[in-house]
Amino acid sequence: MQLPSPRGPLSGWLTNRLTRRDHAALTFEIERLDRPYADEDLQLALWIAYELQYRGFDGVDADFQWDTDVIAFRSRLEQPWSDWLEANCRVTPTTEPVAVQLKALIASDDGPRLAPYLRRHATKEQFRDFVLNRSVYQLKEADPHSFGIPRLDGAAKAALVEIEADEYGGGRPERMHSELFRTTMRWLGLDDSYGSYVDVVPAVTLAVSNVMSLFAIHRRWTGALVGHLAALEMTSTLPNRQYAAGAFRLGASEDQAGYFTEHVEADAVHEQIAAYDLCGNYVQQHPDAIADVLFGASCSLTIDNLFAEHLLTNWKSPRLASV
Repeated sequence: MQLPSPRGPLSGWLTNRLTRRDHAALTFEIERLDRPYADEDLQLALWIAYELQYRGFDGVDADFQWDTDVIAFRSRLEQPWSDWLEANCRVTPTTEPVAVQLKALIASDDGPRLAPYLRRHATKEQFRDFVLNRSVYQLKEADPHSFGIPRLDGAAKAALVEIEADEYGGGRPERMHSELFRTTMRWLGLDDSYGSYVDVVPAVTLAVSNVMSLFAIHRRWTGALVGHLAALEMTSTLPNRQYAAGAFRLGASEDQAGYFTEHVEADAVHEQIAAYDLCGNYVQQHPDAIADVLFGASCSLTIDNLFAEHLLTNWKSPRLASV
């Protein structure tokens, strides 16, 4: 994957550092932002910094993963991002079991109705736009949450491994969920190579990945990481059933819609594992972490809703479309 083109001074400084070993000091402040999820420069710079912990970039030395200037820069980028998440996504725990609280949090969510729109109304071009944006995360699906495996113990670890094993196809490469998604991309005439659309997607699409990478990279956010995964699994079955129906309506074959139909069945099981076996056991082992578990789930719901709102707004106003 090539380094994306910069979108401002932050991503510009980072790409220069990675490609030219430019040791120039960062001479401008990273300001507090009212809507950091929509800031193109901030989210791209974060995405690039986090990607160094995954697969990296062609022509960029792998040692930059631990470059002290880059890590210090990433920490400065994370401050306005994490400040906003803390201010907008914190949830006060109750005395109920964590699984009950997660279900209540999800039940109270009234975000944009993206899945019903895709099922009933989306054109093939709009469905293509949805899949293009989702590819930034889906082609690395499960990787961020797998960072949690060495940080867990006992039943919580076993639960996370069980979920992740399914995401990786249970040992069958062709059944990996990222590979199933590639089949959907090819149906829509999209480039299915890893990271191919980072240069054209908006900030909020990068924010979907960046929130889980924030939790994945930092051990202190392990509770938020498992809560984030639980929210994804617990809100997956119904939307994916609707995505599949929309794909079939637009002419997809069983294989071409297979990514969505796979999640209808798999995540009905994962929902229970994530809520009870993963989060339940983790909180039993770490009672003080319940607030972070709920925080991670709330972040997942909040950013996904902003992503959905962006797409639906663009589809209603085509002149505003980003891709």
